[in-house]
Amino acid sequence: MYKAKLAACIVSLFAFACVAVLFLLPKGDVKRPEAQPGEYAPLFVDKGNGPYAGVSADLPANIFDTGDIPANLKDYIVKPKEQASLVYSFLQGPKSYSEGLAWAGSWCEEQVGYNKFGGFGCGFCCMANIYSTLTGYECSPLDIFEFAKTASKYYPTSESGAIGWKDMKRTLRAAGFTCKNYQKPATYKEFQEQMRHTLSAIVLVSSADDSAFWKDTPGHYVNIWLYQQDDDTVFLAEPGAPENNRKWIPLRYVYDALKTVSEYQYLAVTSYSEEENTWKWNGIDDIWNGKY
Repeated sequence: MYKAKLAACIVSLFAFACVAVLFLLPKGDVKRPEAQPGEYAPLFVDKGNGPYAGVSADLPANIFDTGDIPANLKDYIVKPKEQASLVYSFLQGPKSYSEGLAWAGSWCEEQVGYNKFGGFGCGFCCMANIYSTLTGYECSPLDIFEFAKTASKYYPTSESGAIGWKDMKRTLRAAGFTCKNYQKPATYKEFQEQMRHTLSAIVLVSSADDSAFWKDTPGHYVNIWLYQQDDDTVFLAEPGAPENNRKWIPLRYVYDALKTVSEYQYLAVTSYSEEENTWKWNGIDDIWNGKY
């Protein structure tokens, strides 16, 4: 009996060690630098897979449900909701910066060509979130704004400084991301399934389509992360509304508010490759209020 218990204990410890190695070691061609005190460690990814910092949505079916690893070891793995602190969530508005709010910076007051960055910068905040969260690098919204002008056909005009779907996709691909633009699925179930396999999405919402969450919003890019199947929520990075930034909200709010008059409704990011990153910009030179 004693030997049997000892053997079971050894098997459990070995299984736990295997899981720890699987999730804590860097994967693929992504180099993981040591995080300094107070710094963020990025949610590292590999081609075709989700963040290695925690449990992917498919993990229980692939590992725990097979019986090869004791189910109680789930408690030792970092859950996706605990990864939320690693997500960048830049703000765009000048008021956010002047009030000293975290995630706001001098870009909020920047005059860019014909327009104030705070009036059109939501898309660039979302792209900077993705770049700074999913790579070993960091950039500001203004940094990726400048990169977009060389990596795509984007250029601000007197009518608008907002970036379009195709230029957003070109810019992120040049920064090493696999991404694609999508139209709103016919059913909510399809949208849920796609978010289950998405690292992050930039979505265009409008209160004209649904005003349950977003009010007086003709069209606005926001960034969603870490879809949770158990309670059907996502972590929201909201560049235009500080009171809603970094909140968990029902995914249904996003689906219902997708701006249907647009050519596309969202861009989904599914992987990052260090080799495909032609930019490798690292560092924020703009003055900003920090993360917290």
